[in-house]
Amino acid sequence: MESDPSDKSNPITPKKHDLKDDGDSSPALRSPGANPQEGWVTGHGERNDEDEGKKDQEKIDTSEIAEEKVDVVDPEVCYSLEKALEDIDKLATILSSSNDENDPSEIPEFVDRLMDFVEAEVAGYCTDLGEGKAKWSQDPQVNSFLEIVGRVSKLATVLAPSKCREKFASLINRIGKIQQQAMSFLEDEFRVLLDECRPIDLEKEGNVKSKQESTEESDQSIEEGDSFGYTNDIVSGLNKIAKEMISCGYESECCQVYIVTRRNSFEELFNKFGFENISIDDVQKMQWEALEREIVKWIQTFKECASVHFYRELRLAEAVFAGYPSIATHLFYNLTRSMLIHILNFSEAVAMSSKRSAEKLFKFLDMFETLRDMTCTMDRYFKDEDSANQLRTEINTARSRIGEAIVSMFSDLENSIKTDAGKNPVPGGAVHPLTSYTINYLKYASEYKETLEQVFKEHLKIERADSNNRTEFQGENNQDNSEKEPSPFSIQLTRVMDLLDSNLEAKSKLYKDVSLSFIFMMNNGRYILQKVKGSVEINELMGNNWRRKKSSELRQYHKNYQRETWSKVLGCFRDEGLNVHGKVSKPELKERFKTFNATFEEIHKTQSAWIVKDEQLQSELRVSISAVVIPAYRSFLGRHSHHFTAGRQSEKYVKYQPEDLETYIDELFDGTPATTGRRKQ
Repeated sequence: MESDPSDKSNPITPKKHDLKDDGDSSPALRSPGANPQEGWVTGHGERNDEDEGKKDQEKIDTSEIAEEKVDVVDPEVCYSLEKALEDIDKLATILSSSNDENDPSEIPEFVDRLMDFVEAEVAGYCTDLGEGKAKWSQDPQVNSFLEIVGRVSKLATVLAPSKCREKFASLINRIGKIQQQAMSFLEDEFRVLLDECRPIDLEKEGNVKSKQESTEESDQSIEEGDSFGYTNDIVSGLNKIAKEMISCGYESECCQVYIVTRRNSFEELFNKFGFENISIDDVQKMQWEALEREIVKWIQTFKECASVHFYRELRLAEAVFAGYPSIATHLFYNLTRSMLIHILNFSEAVAMSSKRSAEKLFKFLDMFETLRDMTCTMDRYFKDEDSANQLRTEINTARSRIGEAIVSMFSDLENSIKTDAGKNPVPGGAVHPLTSYTINYLKYASEYKETLEQVFKEHLKIERADSNNRTEFQGENNQDNSEKEPSPFSIQLTRVMDLLDSNLEAKSKLYKDVSLSFIFMMNNGRYILQKVKGSVEINELMGNNWRRKKSSELRQYHKNYQRETWSKVLGCFRDEGLNVHGKVSKPELKERFKTFNATFEEIHKTQSAWIVKDEQLQSELRVSISAVVIPAYRSFLGRHSHHFTAGRQSEKYVKYQPEDLETYIDELFDGTPATTGRRKQ
């Protein structure tokens, strides 16, 4: 059927090289804004010679293409997208029908017109689609563009064998240029669409999600694009582009854009957390307060990434590269490993820091726990055991270095106890600062009981592996199971306690008053015992045997104190030496009362200034003193007070009644010097 040039509803697509016989013809122009499927409009040089058209038609009908039964596009017939796709398929069939015995078919005459059309279509799509970046996946032209690019790629595959390269070099080059233009455009669009996702607003997101929440999220369907930061439309567009680029042989370019863009997204996420890439030199120079803040940021970043963002990244890779699971897995592994190395570099820098001290222990324990817990979390993301093992090794290596630093800090604590040789005794025999520091340190450390058990067990394995002491292992295996073997951490605690006891024993010798040295040991021993009992973790670690031993030591210090202090007072109440020739010697009796009064007053004055903060210990001391002194004094007074003349003589020597002694004894160990006087009225 002939085309009416005046009828715009049936456009034709003349090209310069199609109209060699018509010198008046000019190239067809694509109508502005026209959809590619609507065809082409004629220029101002339409042909009206019907006879000439018939001659051209006869030439085509007798061509070699007719013998191959391929529909040839008449220059005056609309060359639509549908027709182009059909011709590409038929051309591919012709070219692929040849075998090794026969040369490939000649290029049909319509191929030049077809390639012109395809080049124009691709260029037009790249221009039109590129105008609406974010809405690219929603544009109705997208499917048509991808379809024609896909068909061209299939044609390129047919032409790939070496037997086609010389004969079809020109066609191969044209197809290559079309592909390159299309792939370059798709690569840019892929990057733009990936950039549509910005890091999650952490303030709105809230704190780190629990493992349960993260697990529940993993059960949600992949269609919920928001769970990994993109809308469904964008994910769909990314998937279409990825499929096309991979099928066209541009897998490496596609993957490179993906990995770089997603890595940049993670860098922005790190910046939002305030987590920076700090070198070992920077860590060495940082003050502990500043480094402590960086550790807090590191912990938050690692937990968020391992619990939430790495999982989202896995789902994103699986969605974008749906149909290519190996590519998705490979990309996810490389990206995760890259970000993980970034995170672990900081922990290794901290572990290698030379400025270690016992005070830093707890932040190091937090880091150790984060590394330990996140290992289990990340294991869920890798179906490939080799990939999981490689990442697990990276994390475990960093964890081991933090663990060795923790062990080193305990060694620093031991050394600080050993070297604390202060020559100034604590006033009043109070609890020594070293005692309170060490015990509170151990108490807080015991809150990390399970973690420290793990740290010291791993350290012990390393030591045993280094020494290859198999005899020790065999000895352990042959132990009586009825007696529970102490854990490595409890052994460490006992060692610290023993060092502290030795140090306190040495410090007690600094007191000139032996009685005060016993009060000092009682104060510190009771403080240690009460703190241990008040902590479930440390109490369990130290065990019943240690508590019984410590209680026994305290009782002995108490007895030693009573003997050293009050034996002099009790000596005044003995009857030996008072009787001369069967009668009480009044001068000796007077001397006894004078000695008692002076001794008691001196003890009261001195020991009222001594300090016993523990109310129970203070009460026990006072009760025990009263129980020994007051009954003995009351008995002595009852036996001999009548020897004094009532009045001034009695008041001069009998200054205290038993009730007065009880009152003054209750003033001991208050930390406030007091003076005794005549008995209270």
